[in-house]
This record gives sequence, C-alpha cells and structure tokens, in this order.
Amino acid sequence: MNSFDLVMFDLDGTLVETAPEIFDAVNDTLRFFALPEVTQQQVNDWIGHGTRELLIQALVFSGKMNEVTLRASDSLMPIVSRFDKHYQQRCGTRSQLYPHVRETLTALRGQGVKLAVVTNKEGRYTTTVLNAHRLMPLLDAVVSGDSFPAKKPDPTGIHSCLSQFGVAPERALFVGDSSIDVATARNAGVSVWALPYGYNMGQPIEACAPDRLIADCSMLLD
Repeated sequence: MNSFDLVMFDLDGTLVETAPEIFDAVNDTLRFFALPEVTQQQVNDWIGHGTRELLIQALVFSGKMNEVTLRASDSLMPIVSRFDKHYQQRCGTRSQLYPHVRETLTALRGQGVKLAVVTNKEGRYTTTVLNAHRLMPLLDAVVSGDSFPAKKPDPTGIHSCLSQFGVAPERALFVGDSSIDVATARNAGVSVWALPYGYNMGQPIEACAPDRLIADCSMLLD
C-alpha cells in the first residue's frame, strides 16, 4: 500500500453487511402502515442511494402510491419518521463485518495510511453502525449521505477527504462494492478497487470495470 496515502471505503456491502437489519426495519415500517412486506433480495437491490431512497422504492412496490406523487406528498414524512425509529433500533442487531475488515483497517492505520468512509447512508445511521462494530476509532474521517448537498456518485465526498488530508488524487484509493462507488471514484479521479460480495443492484461488479477486483479487504495489504 506504499502507493496510497489515503484509502476511502464505502460502508454498506463493503465494510459491513447491513442488508439483513435494513430489511427488518423496512418491513417493520411497512407492517406498521398495514402495507405488503418486501423480500430480502429486493432490499439488497435497492441499497446504494441511501435509506430514504430505499424506503421510497419499498413504498412504491407496496402500492402506497406512484413514485412522483410520493416524493411530492407530505405523507412521506411520517413514514420516514417511523422508519427512523425502527432502523435506529435495528442498527447493529443483524449486521456483521465482512472478513478481514478490522485486521486490514488496523494494519493500514499502523502503516500511517489515512482511512475514511464515504457512504450515501444518512449520518445518524452511519454513526450507529460504525459504533456498533467499533470501527469509528479506526477512521480518520466519515462522510455520510447528508454531509454535503450532493451524494455519490458526485465526487464531493472524496474531494473533501483529499483536501482534509492534503492527498493528491493519484495517492488515494476508493474501495467499494457497486457501480455507484466506481462512478464516484472515476468522477473524483482516484483509483477504485471493488469487492464482489456487496450490493450492486443485482448486477455483476465486473461490468463496472474497476481498476482491480479483490476477493476481500485483506488484499489491500498485498
């Protein structure tokens, strides 16, 4: 890793498998409003744009109303508020670190590499998940989906990390699991490595043409 002074990671599907507890919280919410539940695979395929967008997709699927009407309606806010309660209760209950995550972050930090998370997950959930898995002390920066006006694939989050640590793009790496992550890295002009086990909306990550496909995080130490 002598080539990189800064390594940035996506969160859901990259460092932590969070889909099971997101699935639980979505269906908790749908049951509360007497709406049809969704499947785990549907939730997996909707992950990537933040939990609010995921909830909208679940509501559209349930037949609550069409997407355009839902986004413009005041009825969305109480549903989002209810989901917030359920997800805060669920965070950390069924998620787990992917193999070698903690060891890899610890080793990189020991080498003096700056570490950051750049995710589209809202900040209140990001903090809860990172604390639940004791990752926060290993990170130098966290950028969430509501940290800036624009989310990934907008490169603002990556640019903020580059600026914060004074690192040139060619000395930075982004690690993710989806086409959103690859596009974000490309937009920011940094290298991107991808993991095959996350949530890429049902599509093979190879199709996104990352700079390197790695089996797990331990390959960052090769």
